[in-house]
Amino acid sequence: MDETNNRSPLLSESPIPSRRQSSSTIRASLNIEPPPPDQDIIISEMSPAESNTYSFSRMSGSLRGTSGASASHLPRSDTLTSTGPEESSPLVGNHRNTSYGSFVRKNTQKSRRTTVSSFFFGDQAYDENEDEVQDGLTRHLSRIRSQGSMLVDRLRRPVSAYDAVAGFDVTGDQPEEEAVRINGVRVWYSSFTSIDWLHDAIKDSARVLHLRKKRGSLRGRLRNLVDRSTGWVIVTIIGVITAILAFLIVRLEQFLFDLKEGYCARGWWKAKKFCCSYAPNVMETSSNFSAIMSAGHISCERWTTWSEVLGPKEGPEGPHVGDENWMIEYASYTAIALLLAVVSSLLTIRLTASTSFVTRKDSAIRGPDFEIEQKTSSPVESARQRKVLYFASGSGIPEIKTILSGFVIHGYLGGRTLFTKSLGLSLSVASGLSLGKEGPFVHIASCVGNIISRFFSKYENNEGKRREILSAAAAAGVAVAFGAPIGGVLFSLEEVSYFFPAKVMWRSFWCAMIAAATLRFLDPFGTGKLVLFQVTYDKDWHAFELLPFLFLGVFGGVYGAYFSKLNYRWSRYVRNGTMLKTHPVFEVVMITFVTSCLGFLNLYTRMGGTELVYNLFAECRPGEDSHQGLCVTEGQNLHPVIGAIALALVVKGALTVVTFGIKLPAGIFIPSLGVGACMGRIVGIGMQSLQWRHPQWAMFGACNGNEDCVVPGIYAMVGAAATLSGVTRTTVSLAVIMFELTDSLTYVVPIMLSVLVAKTVADALEPKGIYDLVIELSQLPYLDAKQEYLWGATQVYEIADKRVQVIYSDGTNTVKSLRDRLFEATAAGTVDGFPIITRGKKLVGYIGTNELEHALTEVAEAADAICHFYPVGEGTGHDFDRVSTSSSLAYESTSRDPFDFTIYMDRAPLTMQSHAPMELAQQMFSKLGARYLIVTDSEGLYQGTIDKVSWIAFLGELEEKSK
Repeated sequence: MDETNNRSPLLSESPIPSRRQSSSTIRASLNIEPPPPDQDIIISEMSPAESNTYSFSRMSGSLRGTSGASASHLPRSDTLTSTGPEESSPLVGNHRNTSYGSFVRKNTQKSRRTTVSSFFFGDQAYDENEDEVQDGLTRHLSRIRSQGSMLVDRLRRPVSAYDAVAGFDVTGDQPEEEAVRINGVRVWYSSFTSIDWLHDAIKDSARVLHLRKKRGSLRGRLRNLVDRSTGWVIVTIIGVITAILAFLIVRLEQFLFDLKEGYCARGWWKAKKFCCSYAPNVMETSSNFSAIMSAGHISCERWTTWSEVLGPKEGPEGPHVGDENWMIEYASYTAIALLLAVVSSLLTIRLTASTSFVTRKDSAIRGPDFEIEQKTSSPVESARQRKVLYFASGSGIPEIKTILSGFVIHGYLGGRTLFTKSLGLSLSVASGLSLGKEGPFVHIASCVGNIISRFFSKYENNEGKRREILSAAAAAGVAVAFGAPIGGVLFSLEEVSYFFPAKVMWRSFWCAMIAAATLRFLDPFGTGKLVLFQVTYDKDWHAFELLPFLFLGVFGGVYGAYFSKLNYRWSRYVRNGTMLKTHPVFEVVMITFVTSCLGFLNLYTRMGGTELVYNLFAECRPGEDSHQGLCVTEGQNLHPVIGAIALALVVKGALTVVTFGIKLPAGIFIPSLGVGACMGRIVGIGMQSLQWRHPQWAMFGACNGNEDCVVPGIYAMVGAAATLSGVTRTTVSLAVIMFELTDSLTYVVPIMLSVLVAKTVADALEPKGIYDLVIELSQLPYLDAKQEYLWGATQVYEIADKRVQVIYSDGTNTVKSLRDRLFEATAAGTVDGFPIITRGKKLVGYIGTNELEHALTEVAEAADAICHFYPVGEGTGHDFDRVSTSSSLAYESTSRDPFDFTIYMDRAPLTMQSHAPMELAQQMFSKLGARYLIVTDSEGLYQGTIDKVSWIAFLGELEEKSK
């Protein structure tokens, strides 16, 4: 390799002038105008912190704000700071505050003016003497060149950072690794791009084969053993950490929720149930519902309410003392609820906006701030112009589904999101809003799985393998949410995961079991149970109850469908169509205030979600707790009880419609269970009253005169399962979760019947569940493999994008021309990659945008050099040397031709003929995990390209037309 290729690209176009040149020649060569007499040239007008700034732009850069001397292009850096208001690169658009794009090296000085003399000669005075000028300029340029060389070495991203794991040769000549070389080297995936499932499968197969070849030695056998056990170790750690986080979240939420009413005098950090170890309950002995409603909460001497702290002191009571106490409690309840909700929302908005997550893995042209200049109505381009997402808001399950389907969202499963989601979830649930914490546990567990797996190269360097760990983590999240490890595995399989082989099921089961066992040991509720609303029943159901169970299934389906419709319309037309879009905190304040106003006036709406569900599920036993007045007796007036429950049903249902989707962590499980349990309890109380009044009816013959024949709690459980099924469209996993909650299989038939009826009715009224609608609202690129489409007369060649720019392998492809083509394709919206063909349209291969960008970065200083793309079977004329995980394609580190881009090219892309059926394309994307398809004619000549994002956009249009 010649010496010019080893020079720092900072000064590759600015050679050091010889001592024979005059100062005027030097200035001319560096584009420096001679300074006016007695006046320094102002290079830049900056603040003191920005003076003496060397700025350069990646892939288009020039040394700016200085002499105008051109500098070549530099790779991205994690160590440099963004220029902020500096002029941005024409390639990357208006990038600011990012770790790519334009970078600067800042040297703070007090002076706001930088002169030519101080810039080139340091502290030396500007002198027209040629020798002094030459000496100073030579020394300074040499120093810049030396520093630039070290800077470039630090900036270069390792070419094999994603593809090459320890000891694996992506460019070697081993026959068994030929498939990897044909498939091409990959760099990191950018956000909102699809992973290449086939590439990751090929890479992992080659990695395993490489390890098994070394089993002949003791060290090789140990390495194989460690490799096989790595996955089990990871899921064990995930289960333990997930349970610990769940314990901390539950305890913090209990403390903050009770803080709205008062505090424990014997330990301010204790929740009410832990402060009051023994508290006589007025509800246990009272049969008067009015007395129960007026009691409101348990009396406890250790618990100090805010009315006792701020209200009138003991003494002769005036006529308004009770009203004053009530107002103080109401004001403190509302104020603390608002404070908790606002803090949770601010944490979510400030810390987890999608535009704030930029990593070294993101492409410069695919960053979150990149905007396509040409506005068109193309579904492909509109799909790529995404809204700002707040990663800690909502339940996280729709986004987890999208990630597990093969798409990348950098930062969504990171440490910052995990912290914000955990703390924000405790705050939002404690505020009393109509939301739950069970759904977000799936997101929290997935964050733990992602963070832990990144410590192991086997999963860090393979996105496909990492999703196996995320599937197991999702199961652990459901296990700690409901105390249902088997249900968690089935939920991950049915609702969340996209690829779920047998080994993933075993690991998911182990992970969920470890999480449930750890949480049981920690005992967050102090009851020995995993969840607060875990109940048991000692009575069986009867045949005459199938009809009301069927009715509850219909109610669950109707509620689920219309809840999804109303929430979708509220989110689209009110939340995103009014001033609430730009003022999300105001929406949180408004909804929290309304919730406090409505919730404080009713005992059941004032309860926490899990507490309400527990009391509705509970079986009434003689002489035991009346469960907040829900246990009625024969002859009691039922209208106040039913009216209070019905009011709670309406208030909870309406508030959930407007609450789900606000900018704070919020789940949908508990509110849906609460609404269904309210309806079920009303139906159960009605059936119980009917059996008391007409025991002689034939339908009640199976009761044999037993007054406790009907258990309203069972109806509440069946109604809750039906409603949750109608909202989320889950079936098998939900039924198993309910079995595990009741510790019994006695109610298999009622639960299964209601769940199936609810899903059937909901699908008839609204084909999409709440999670699918959230995916649509958030513009997430999710490909639903279970959805069926009517293709009609549409042909594959009609869908193929013929505007995609191609690279001619037999043409002249210089670094500059490829860079310009990359920018043009990005501006046009076609940024997934470039088909490589001959002039005769014969397909040679395919190169992704990220790979081409990375390859151009490595040779950016040679703008006129010619780059090569060789087809299979043609020699490159260069040997592929081994590239380690820490090396790069720097010229001094390998003898490989850096202008040979064949290493980045997929020379065996998936192709299909233009007259192939549309269903074939759908199966290739959904079942094979294809990232793109190349469409050819019957003679194998190139016709167009279909990438996964474009295909999803087309399916969205097809679905709209079929409505």
